[in-house]
Amino acid sequence: MANTPQAKKRIRRNNSRAEINGARMSRIRNFVKRVELAIEGGDKDAAKTALQAAQPELARGVARGVMHKNTVARKMSRLSKRVAAL
Repeated sequence: MANTPQAKKRIRRNNSRAEINGARMSRIRNFVKRVELAIEGGDKDAAKTALQAAQPELARGVARGVMHKNTVARKMSRLSKRVAAL
């Protein structure tokens, strides 16, 4: 258990950051899931629209430090490729 005031503060801060970052990741996953569902449904227009909505969310995840930039680049590339193949 933490003894110093600073260590106690870090624990509080880490818990609040984990909650915020978890919400961010959940939001990003939901946007990606919408794209994947549109792709599975075969609806190109809906997939394109969902992809355009998901891209800024993924980029925001990188900017906020929740996701690694190469992970996001890979996800965007793969989703774009699948949408274009419809």
